[in-house]
Amino acid sequence: MSTKPQLSFWQIWNMCFGFLGIQFGFALQNANVSRIFQTLGASMDDIPVLWIAAPLTGLIVQPIVGYLSDRTWTRLGRRRPYFLVGAVLATLALFFMPNSPTLWIAAGLLWVLDASINISMEPFRAFVGDQLPTQQRASGYAMQSFFIGVGSVIASLLPWLLAQAGIGNTAGPGEVPDTVRYAFYVGGAVLMLAVGWTVLRTREYPPDVLRAHDTTPRLARRPLDAARALRSGGAWLVAGVVVAGVVWQFALDKQLYILAALLAAYGIALVAASRMRLERALAQIVGDLHDMPAEMRKLAVVQFFSWFALFAMWIYTTAAVTQVHFGSTDTSSALYNDGANWVGVLFAAYNGFAALAAIAIPWMVRRIGLRLSHLVNVTLGGLGLLSFLLIRDPHWLLLSMVGVGFAWASILSLPYALLSDSVPAEKMGVFMGIFNFFIVIPQLVAASLLGFLLKHFFGGQPVQALTIGGISLIVAGLCVLRVREPQVGAATVAAN
Repeated sequence: MSTKPQLSFWQIWNMCFGFLGIQFGFALQNANVSRIFQTLGASMDDIPVLWIAAPLTGLIVQPIVGYLSDRTWTRLGRRRPYFLVGAVLATLALFFMPNSPTLWIAAGLLWVLDASINISMEPFRAFVGDQLPTQQRASGYAMQSFFIGVGSVIASLLPWLLAQAGIGNTAGPGEVPDTVRYAFYVGGAVLMLAVGWTVLRTREYPPDVLRAHDTTPRLARRPLDAARALRSGGAWLVAGVVVAGVVWQFALDKQLYILAALLAAYGIALVAASRMRLERALAQIVGDLHDMPAEMRKLAVVQFFSWFALFAMWIYTTAAVTQVHFGSTDTSSALYNDGANWVGVLFAAYNGFAALAAIAIPWMVRRIGLRLSHLVNVTLGGLGLLSFLLIRDPHWLLLSMVGVGFAWASILSLPYALLSDSVPAEKMGVFMGIFNFFIVIPQLVAASLLGFLLKHFFGGQPVQALTIGGISLIVAGLCVLRVREPQVGAATVAAN
């Protein structure tokens, strides 16, 4: 057989259900980690660099896990062992993080939590490509988006719901409120149970069956051009050293060293890969990154500006709303904690609106295509973030979240549709990991630059980070017009 058999609705439901748990943990992290850091004494200038754990672990972990899972076969299958290991570690991190006695222990647990979530998340993306025929892949990603929305809504609302139920929402200086602690406990349990359901209720194709079903042309396994890679790697390394020198010479913000390290690290990886045999993992990953298709390069720019904006929102919304809309920066005050809980409601709202947007997006694609649909959606998100400057009543911020929800639903689906059906089954994991680079690199750049920009150009006002994010989303929408629209991808999305 050259075509995989179609799966039933409930089979797709079971294989995607674990995403509910993963997103539960991810949403709790996004909505509450800045709050935990501030409670434990982090200054506003330090929060971006403390958040660097999230993108950096994704940058390192996802391609490695993708490469390894492509080559794994056990009694649990190909991807499911990684689901399970990541879920166990993430659950433990969720249980311990709100009880961190110091800021640096909390920062370390964020590294553990995000690495663990990435260990589970990357194989879930490849799992859809493994298990479903081409005509059902959009339905599989749509189901994942549904569970992303449901998990995010409930998890983001948890502290607020617990406060409404009478759980203590304030604590002494340096102590995390009970609402946040109990929300993390619930999140850990949901994550473990949901992933466990997928592990137990699904089966995977053995490698030989996957190869038999694969209709994508096999990619030639060719090494990097050693001389070219050496020159490119040297140039990137020199660029990193120069940036670091400029930061040191002019006493610029220390977070800009992160940007210098990123440039140098890519240069070192290119140089190292050029001197390795093709069979080595680093050589294959860097080679695939270096020689990725032209359309993937164009999508990389779209992803950069999209995820730069999202990271700005995740880091600074709590500080912006508590300061501007609730009038408090005192983390032990009732006003601050009411505002922080309201941010959880806002984050739940944009995920809820994203679930509704997922119904509208196929209709949009049928009428105006993938590219224009993405342009409209991310522009709505950009306007939503820009509106934080104008709105003063926090309840009206729910209207801002409508636009953010459309952007979020689009970012989770349409870039994948634009790139669909171009990756062979044997390298599905590693290419999904490489595509993730363009999600995490902008977050690392944001962690490097946002604190510097706010401090030197925007008077340290966190709401201005949301302004930067809004502009970035609009730029992402304009950049998507450069990407060629595959007719097969458009038809597949429209049909679903």
